[in-house]
Amino acid sequence: MKDFINTLYRNHSLGYKFLLFISTTFLIVYLFPKSGKFKYNFEKGKPWQSENLYAPFNFAIKKTDAEIATEKQEIKDAVPLYFNLDSAVPNTVTNNFNREFKSIFPDSIQVYKRNVLKQAGTTIIDKLYHFGVLNDDYNYPDAKKVIILEGRVEKEQTQFGNLVEESQLTEIIVKVLEDNDLQSYKNEFTSLFFDLVEPNLEYNKEFSSRVLQEELDKVSFTRGSVERETLIISKGEVVEGIKFQILKSLESEYESQVWNKSNYLWIVFAYTLLVALALLMLLLFLRKYRMSVFENNVKVTFIFFNVAFMVLITTLVVNYNSQYIYVVPICILPLVLKAFFDARLGLFTHVLTVLLLGLVVPNSYEYMFLQIIAGIVTILTVSELYKRANLFISVGQITLIYIVAYFAFFVIHEGSVETLHWETFGMFVLCGLATLFVQPLIYAYEKLFGLVSDVSLLELSDTNTKLLKELSNKAPGTFHHSLNVANLAEAAANEIGANAMLVRVGALYHDIGKMKNPTYFTENQSTGINPHDELSPAESAHIIINHVIDGIEIARKNNLPDRVIDFIRTHHGTSVVYYFYMKEKEVNELIEIEDFMYPGPKPFSKETAILMMCDSVEAASKSLKEPTSTKIDDFVETILNKQMNDDQFLNANITFKEIQSIKKILKQKLTNIYHLRIEYPE
Repeated sequence: MKDFINTLYRNHSLGYKFLLFISTTFLIVYLFPKSGKFKYNFEKGKPWQSENLYAPFNFAIKKTDAEIATEKQEIKDAVPLYFNLDSAVPNTVTNNFNREFKSIFPDSIQVYKRNVLKQAGTTIIDKLYHFGVLNDDYNYPDAKKVIILEGRVEKEQTQFGNLVEESQLTEIIVKVLEDNDLQSYKNEFTSLFFDLVEPNLEYNKEFSSRVLQEELDKVSFTRGSVERETLIISKGEVVEGIKFQILKSLESEYESQVWNKSNYLWIVFAYTLLVALALLMLLLFLRKYRMSVFENNVKVTFIFFNVAFMVLITTLVVNYNSQYIYVVPICILPLVLKAFFDARLGLFTHVLTVLLLGLVVPNSYEYMFLQIIAGIVTILTVSELYKRANLFISVGQITLIYIVAYFAFFVIHEGSVETLHWETFGMFVLCGLATLFVQPLIYAYEKLFGLVSDVSLLELSDTNTKLLKELSNKAPGTFHHSLNVANLAEAAANEIGANAMLVRVGALYHDIGKMKNPTYFTENQSTGINPHDELSPAESAHIIINHVIDGIEIARKNNLPDRVIDFIRTHHGTSVVYYFYMKEKEVNELIEIEDFMYPGPKPFSKETAILMMCDSVEAASKSLKEPTSTKIDDFVETILNKQMNDDQFLNANITFKEIQSIKKILKQKLTNIYHLRIEYPE
């Protein structure tokens, strides 16, 4: 049991990765739809590439959404509106008119004229209440069919235009008066009827809605059916018209049918296999080509989290409305991974993620093509993410690639541009704008996962930071040395394609440990007094070696990232403090060389190896007397060859060719520093 626990403890890192792999796989599978997927790919207007297809079972031919929408609209136009009639209102209005007529039109008017006026009022009432007066203004077409109910019984059918709205009252009064040559009485009749007229028709919304819904429920979503073993389409036949609709119906039947428990489990198992294979490829890639990332569980968790996060967002959008699928900024994934790791890892992860998403999105081939091309453009165009202009330019290029690729696919599918969906271009623009969110997202990831991006490195490279100011005050010589090393290292990194920003920051901070005992280092000795004269060689070596340990402590107190601390830890590797070792050896032949050796570790990346070279060359160059080009060449060769012979670069992924390039840069830079010129004759 004890051995088993010890084995688990020794392999806890692999165990964590296994749990992470399993949990991410099940999370992604949980997000995926649990239905069958049509095994054939087909596109409208293109030939059928597979073998002759026969109906595997009986199924109905589904109508298109446009056809169903048209049928429903026709029903909505045809179904009548129902209004409740209050039959007592006309009699009430007539009685009130007869009573008010006497007060409005006095007896002094001739009897004949009074009769004509009264007859005109009666005519107005008849016109108003022939079908009825509405209690509100309703916005319906005049030709809309209307059924008038009296006590829930149909009394009359007419058109909505025949019903009277209160706003039409003046118009009816004027028309009747004109027909009877009574225009001079317009004001009297208008004021009279505006007080008398009451609505007698009220819209029965509940009954109208129920009748409409009953008719809509009768709409058939299918038209005809296909019997089992019926030939649906032959190989090479163009997919169009009814053939296309039958194929879409068959695909829909596959994806929407109710699965029994056995089928459901098989589908989940199949999805699990596919997702597990994709994530396994990612782990194998990390193990083979990015071992430093693979061994860091935080970084592996970060990569898996981003993959699952993109799958989550995409599936949510697909479930809500798949037409918004291109609003999801998938290109954030390679941007983020390139910011924290490198372009190759970012592109590899992006491609695997897009392959996974191809299982859930519609038009999967088109989607995957667009996203992979956009991912490649992202990797190729985005450089130096900390420069804001670069990000805006790259996002513009990505958006343009989306638009061009989508346009090409649309023309291939439809054969014309007349029905081009311009709103999709707007979605690509929104996607580009959403991609700009990568900057705050990178900042959030830095805080959550403790990672370092080039943006943070740019902030750390500012010589006005608190720590570098303290270094310049306490150890001005060391600060000047660090600036020189930073310039040399940056030039060397650019020459071989390493991370120039990272190596520059590492160079600026690599000697901060000298702040603890600045006068024990020659570059800070301005008085001519050397404190080492009062110490034994072993004590002096101990102080010199300890500047690495002191530097790590200071860096941790000031919350410097681990990527920067690595430069402090490795910039001397396991080299020997040779001067004090030889001095001690003069008096004690039995000393151990390990006592005068830096604790290491040796540089384990191109960047840390570059810093070791530049630090040694810059420090030793101060001892050059009357430097010439030949002396500088020999000097650089000697120092770097000794480091190579001591196997200081054994753990760094740097090649002999790259070391030769670094030698060339160092020789050029030192020549420029010492202003060597051709000696002209007297």
